[in-house]
Amino acid sequence: MGQVSVEFQTDAIDRVIKNTIDVMESSKYQIYEILQVARDELLALTKELQRVMEETDETLQKVDKLELQYQRSRIRLTEVSRDFVRYSERDIRVAYEKATELQLELMMTREREAYLRNRRDELQLRTRGVEHSIERAELIGSQMSVVLDYLSGELDQVTRIVESAKNRQMIGLKIILAQEEERKRIAREIHDGPAQMLANLVLRTEIVERMLVKQEFGLVQDEIIDLKGQVRYSLEEMRKVIFNLRPMALDDLGLIPTLRKYVHDFEDKTKIRTSFETRGKEYRLTSAMEAAVYRLIQEALSNAAKHAYPSYVLVEITYQAQMIKIVVKDNGVGFNVKKVSEQSRESFGLVGMRERVELLEGRIEIQSEENQGTTIIIHIPTNVDKGKE
Repeated sequence: MGQVSVEFQTDAIDRVIKNTIDVMESSKYQIYEILQVARDELLALTKELQRVMEETDETLQKVDKLELQYQRSRIRLTEVSRDFVRYSERDIRVAYEKATELQLELMMTREREAYLRNRRDELQLRTRGVEHSIERAELIGSQMSVVLDYLSGELDQVTRIVESAKNRQMIGLKIILAQEEERKRIAREIHDGPAQMLANLVLRTEIVERMLVKQEFGLVQDEIIDLKGQVRYSLEEMRKVIFNLRPMALDDLGLIPTLRKYVHDFEDKTKIRTSFETRGKEYRLTSAMEAAVYRLIQEALSNAAKHAYPSYVLVEITYQAQMIKIVVKDNGVGFNVKKVSEQSRESFGLVGMRERVELLEGRIEIQSEENQGTTIIIHIPTNVDKGKE
C-alpha cells in the first residue's frame, strides 16, 4: 500500500511538473515577444532621440547666428535713423523691415529650440523607461529559464528536489538579492560618476560651439583643454566600473597577479600598509572559482578598511592538493566574535562572506578580540588534482 501511495504521489508530481513546464514555456515565449517589441521601440526611440539632438544642436547654432544678425540689424537701423543726410526714407524702411524680419525669425527659432529641448527630455525619459522594462523582462526570462532547467530534470530527482526545496529557494533568493544589490551598486556608480560627467561634457561642448560662433578662440582653447582632462577622468572612472564588474586580468594573468595588483591599489587608496604572500605550488583554478576567491578577498579587505581601522593587513593564500586556504589578518580594533554572534549583529559584509563560502562548500573561521585585531581563515575545496596541473 505504501509503495502504491509513493508511486501515486510521484505520478501526481510528474503531472504537476509537466503542466507547470508547459505554462512556463508559453509564458517564456510571450516574455521574449514583449522583450523584442521593447527592443524595437528602444531602437526607434534612440534613432529619434539622436535626430532631435542633432536638430537641437543645429537650432542652437541658428539661434546664435540670428542673435548676432539681429544685433547688427538694430545697430544698422539706429545708424540710418539718425543720419537723414546720408540715408533716405527708403533706406530707413529697408533697415526697419530687415530688423523686424530677423526679430520674428529669432523668436520662431527660439520657440523651436524650446520645443526640441522638451522633446529631447521626453524622449530621454521614455528611453530610460523602456530600458528599465527590458532589464526586468530579461531578468524574469533568465529566472524562468533557470526554473525550467530544474523542472525539466529527470523524475527520479523530484523527491530530492522537493525535500530540499526550501533550502534551494533560500539560496536562490540570496543569489537573486545579491545580483540585484550588485545591479543597484553598478547603476549608482555609473549614474553618480560617468553619466554625470558625460552630461556635463555635452553642456560644455555646447558652450564651446557658442564660443566658436562668437570667434572667442582664446576661451575655446582653454575650454577644450579642460574638456580633454574631463574626458580622460571619465574614461578612468569607466575603467574602474568595468574592472569592478570582472577584472579582465583574471582571465589573462590568473588569480595571483590580479590579486597583487588589487592589493597594491588597495594600499595606495587607503594608505594602509598591506602585504600579500602565497604558499605552496600555485595552480590555475576554474574561472568561476578564481572570481569567487577574488571577491572574498576584496570583501575582506573592504570590511577591514571600513570597520577595523588597521595600520597593517596581511593577505596570505596557501595552495594545497585539493584545497585553497585564505588568511586575511589585520591589526585593527577587533571585536568580540561570540558576543556579536549571540546578538546577531554581524555586519552585512561578514554575512555575505559566509554565504559565499557556503555556496562554495567551504568553511570560514573568524578570530578576533577587542583591540587585538581580526583574522579571517577560509578553506575552499578546489576539486583540482594538483598532480595533473
